[in-house]
Amino acid sequence: MEIFGTVFFEDFQKYITPIIYIVIGFLSYQILKIIIRSFLNKKTMKKRHHQKRAETISTLILNIIKYLIAVFVILGIMSNFGLDIKALIAGLGIFSAIAALAFQDIAKDFLAGITIIGEDQYEIGDTIEINGFLGEVIFIGLRSTRIRDYKGATMIINNHNITSVINYNLHPSLAEVDVPISREEDPEKVEKVFQTLSKELKGKISKAKGDLEILGVNNITDQAMVYRLVMKVAATEQYQIQRILLKEIRNALEKNHIKVPKQKIEVTDGK
Repeated sequence: MEIFGTVFFEDFQKYITPIIYIVIGFLSYQILKIIIRSFLNKKTMKKRHHQKRAETISTLILNIIKYLIAVFVILGIMSNFGLDIKALIAGLGIFSAIAALAFQDIAKDFLAGITIIGEDQYEIGDTIEINGFLGEVIFIGLRSTRIRDYKGATMIINNHNITSVINYNLHPSLAEVDVPISREEDPEKVEKVFQTLSKELKGKISKAKGDLEILGVNNITDQAMVYRLVMKVAATEQYQIQRILLKEIRNALEKNHIKVPKQKIEVTDGK
């Protein structure tokens, strides 16, 4: 009976130990994740740029830790079932050349990922364009980068295949609006209306990085003088701000009774 109990305990221990290894590995990862992220948050400033950089670096570090913990857990489980880990590791030297060839792309991805972070090419949350695909960076890993466009489509690209990147977050964007004004209107009056509007909008548009600027007449047609107005805004926010500016400009023109040329629609009989 004692022998049966001993055998049962040994079998129970053999199969429960892998579960313990997995739990310890999982808890270790969660604890390290909390420590690393809290440490990076303390070391970074409150600026959004630094917060995004901290998030990107922590994601990369945690990816490395996750793979290392997985390797140690697997080795521990194999050792628990009686496999000679030392002999296994020593035997791996025979296949090192084959492994180097098989995993050379993985090594390239890893080094490229380190370069991306080190050179600050882009970070999580940036809007970038790679090979004609425009979207927001949602993940940077050891092997790949994931970009999601405004439709929700996600492109996954290996880091070593990223040879050129257009990053729209490095500098402010420019919201640009062309406003046609009837040639009958007094140019001085028009410019004063625009200048007044610029003062009224100061501090009103949250994502603006500067005042509304009146560049002057950009084009003259048979019916209109086309004024160009611009505003520096947060990166990739130019289209949203342009819609806001169009509404504000329209209201200002109507308030000051400034005419805009009516669009002519030509109808033909197809002959």
